[in-house]
Amino acid sequence: PNVSHSPIAVAAFEAKKHVLCEKPMAATTEDARKMMDAWKKSGMKFTIGYQNRFRTDAQALKRACEEGKLGEVYFAKAHAVRRRAVPTWGVFPDKSKQGGGPLIDIGTHALDITLWCMDNYEPAAITGSVFEKLGHLPEATEGNMFGAWDPKTYEVEDSAFGYIRMKNGAAIFLESSWALNVKDSREAATTLCGTKAGAEMIGGMSQQGYDLVFNETTGGILTEEHISDTGAIAFFEGNGGGSPEVKECRQWLEAILEDKEPLVKPQQAFVVTQILDNIYKSAKEGEEIHLD
Repeated sequence: PNVSHSPIAVAAFEAKKHVLCEKPMAATTEDARKMMDAWKKSGMKFTIGYQNRFRTDAQALKRACEEGKLGEVYFAKAHAVRRRAVPTWGVFPDKSKQGGGPLIDIGTHALDITLWCMDNYEPAAITGSVFEKLGHLPEATEGNMFGAWDPKTYEVEDSAFGYIRMKNGAAIFLESSWALNVKDSREAATTLCGTKAGAEMIGGMSQQGYDLVFNETTGGILTEEHISDTGAIAFFEGNGGGSPEVKECRQWLEAILEDKEPLVKPQQAFVVTQILDNIYKSAKEGEEIHLD
């Protein structure tokens, strides 16, 4: 459960252990800060399990951003939308153990990819809207991918949305849901809009695989470029190295054994938790949250 991340990680650091913690870093900013403080005192390695960074399309988009293909990225959308895919096992619907629902569960992946590709970790203000509309309706459970959930024990939101204004003026819209009356799902994906070009990750539970699309102007006309990692090229069987989870584990072992820096930096994961926490706070207080 998300609320257990902080005490377990802090104890591990105090015992001089390296820590790979499942996402998100913590349920609250306060808990995440305790983890950061313990990590800095320990001298050990620390990372968070954002395995979607290791997908081929995510790696390709990150490289394109670093190479300047998109120019200045000033607007983005972080997508974590499921039509009906409420997890019905474990403690997912338990707010006291998870801290929230789809926002903290899958919205965290979409936000991580977006911030990482933009290389922007300086939020200035956050506005959030959180909805508990479908979770308590028995009829809404029909068609759920994982079977019907129990509306009586469902304690978290079924959808949540956030608007994040960054210190440099850039803006991010974050959408997340386990249950939302939309036609298509789109999960662990981002849309980036830059001064030179745009890019979209297209994927999710309603689609097989992932598709990375760049849009720009070429020769005076609007064009699209599709990047595939599914083996569509002759004599090419697709990306190697295993699944994103396998790649994540491999780089973590290499970070320890070869004293390398892990791909997911603790400072980056902390900002993700800080933003998610303040989306919930903004929705509860009904006002924009300004960050120092």
